Amino acid sequence: MEHTVPDPSTMAPMSQRELDAIAKRHRMYLNGEMGGARAVLQYRNLTGLDFSEKDFSQADFTASLFRDANMSGGNFNSASFFACDLRNADLRDANLCRVDFRGAYVSGADLTGADMTDADMREGKVMRRNQDGTLEDRKRSGGTGAKTVFTGAKLRDTNMAGVQANQADFSDADMTGVVLKDTDLGGASFVGANLAEADMSGADLTNSNMRDSVMTGAIMEGVEDQGMISFGAITEADMGNKLENLGKGLSELLEEHMFWVSTAGKNGRKLDLTDYDLRDVLELRKFPLTAIDASGATFIGQDLREAEMQSGVFDRSDFRDCNMGGADLRGSSFKYAVFTRANLKGVKLCPLEFKKEGQESRLKRVDMSGSIMKYSNFESADLRDCILMGVDLSHANLKNADLRRADLTGAILEETNLDGAKLDGTVIDLNDL
Repeated sequence: MEHTVPDPSTMAPMSQRELDAIAKRHRMYLNGEMGGARAVLQYRNLTGLDFSEKDFSQADFTASLFRDANMSGGNFNSASFFACDLRNADLRDANLCRVDFRGAYVSGADLTGADMTDADMREGKVMRRNQDGTLEDRKRSGGTGAKTVFTGAKLRDTNMAGVQANQADFSDADMTGVVLKDTDLGGASFVGANLAEADMSGADLTNSNMRDSVMTGAIMEGVEDQGMISFGAITEADMGNKLENLGKGLSELLEEHMFWVSTAGKNGRKLDLTDYDLRDVLELRKFPLTAIDASGATFIGQDLREAEMQSGVFDRSDFRDCNMGGADLRGSSFKYAVFTRANLKGVKLCPLEFKKEGQESRLKRVDMSGSIMKYSNFESADLRDCILMGVDLSHANLKNADLRRADLTGAILEETNLDGAKLDGTVIDLNDL
């Protein structure tokens, strides 16, 4: 496409009142009423606006900005989002059938339950002429490039049957239960993505990259997989031992464990769930998980809200896509664990304090050294004194988190949100942001 187009940084934001007026005229256009007009909003700044439940089918949003916009439940059937910036937009349950997503940047967006049947996600870029008349690639917000980017996006249970998505980037996306039947995914990247229970039957996965992805329960019948890279992909065989192999129920095992805790190890038995698969344990968050050893355990997708997990050892465990909001993780060890896309809003990751009469109190700090926390949500979390050396917090949300005296030496902070975070005494290199 060749246009005289503005740079994204120069586009003035549109007001909600102006958008609502355009939506009204567009609805009249769709109904064939006098005075209606199709919504053509090319190269507009629509950041943070509310499109929820509105009907913008057949609208043209070419190269516009939708960052943090609320588009949930909207009808965008056959609309054009060519080269748009939709980072962190809320597109839950939206109708995105036959949309033009070529060259769109959808990193971190939430498309849970959306319908993207027959969408076009191939490469696409906007071209323009510079001052000397030479044709050049117009830089989009969020970086250059022509690929459609869904990195870190939530696509759980999304219908993407028949999409054209060759060369698209789905790295680190949550694609649990997604329908990708008969899709063109040649050369697409799924590095680190969660494709558990995805239906990819009949898909073209030629030269695709599935490295380090979760493939448990994925349906792969009739796929074209020539040249597909699957090194490090996690299948059901890699998930570890099952609790039923222990011969006792979790309640009985935890009763013995808590007896061990209460008697300082003199009676009972410490619960050792090293390398166990805990994904399907019902109501796991309601069990006391204090002081257990669950190194290398798999928790992928578990509901751990308000869970009691103090003083435990969870090194190398996999918490991808877990909901851990409000959990108490004080004093535990999570070295080299994976928390990609996990919800850790309001969690307690501060030290446990131990006091003995006549002695100074001792702090047991949380150690998350080397952990992967890309696209995770730590909003309002208590991370005081937490050891976060070498962690990958790319695109993570630490808004209003308490990081006082935390150690982030060597942490990766690419596009990390630290708005309102408390950083008194924090060891951090803000030049990395």
